[in-house]
Amino acid sequence: MNCLKIINLHKQYGMNRLYLQSFLTGLLAFVFLYVPISIKHGTSNLDEFGIFPLLTAILFLPFIHVFMHMLPLIMMNKQARLIYKQNIIFFSNINYYTKKYVSKKVSLLAAVAPTLLITIPGVMAAYFFSDYYVYFLFFTSIHIGMTFTDFLYILYIAKAPKEAYIENSNNEIAILIKSS
Repeated sequence: MNCLKIINLHKQYGMNRLYLQSFLTGLLAFVFLYVPISIKHGTSNLDEFGIFPLLTAILFLPFIHVFMHMLPLIMMNKQARLIYKQNIIFFSNINYYTKKYVSKKVSLLAAVAPTLLITIPGVMAAYFFSDYYVYFLFFTSIHIGMTFTDFLYILYIAKAPKEAYIENSNNEIAILIKSS
C-alpha cells in the first residue's frame, strides 16, 4: 500500500478555527431551522420539563456521535476502537479509529452515519412534537456543529480515487492506494 495523502484537520486548520467554524455552523443551523419550524408550530406552549432531558442528551451527545460513527463498522464486522481522553473538566476528546484500513465506501458511510441517524431524526422530531420543538432544534443544531469536521473529512475522502482505502488513526486519516 502506498500512502496518497494524510489528512490531519487539527494541524491543517488549527483547533481554534475548527471550534469557531463548528460553533458558527451550529448557530446558523439553529437560526435557519428555527424560523420555518416555529412558523409551522405557531404559538404553541413550550413544555419546560424538556430542559432536563436536553441537558442529559447534550452531556452524552459526544459519546452517541462517536458510537454512530462506529455502528456501520460494527455491523460490517470491521474492528473499531474508541479513544477517550480527558482534557479539561468539561471538554474531553472522544474519537475512534479502525484497526485496519477500510474501503472508500465504508469510510464514507461511517462518516455520514451520525448525520443520518441523529440529525435527520432530530429535525423530524422538532417538526412533529410541538411542545418540545425548541429542545429538539437546539440538540440538533449542536450536533450539526459537531458534524462540521466530519464533512471536511467527507470532502477529502470523496476526492480520493475510487479504489482507495482509508485508514483512520488518532485525529488523522490516511488515503492509501494499492501498489501495482
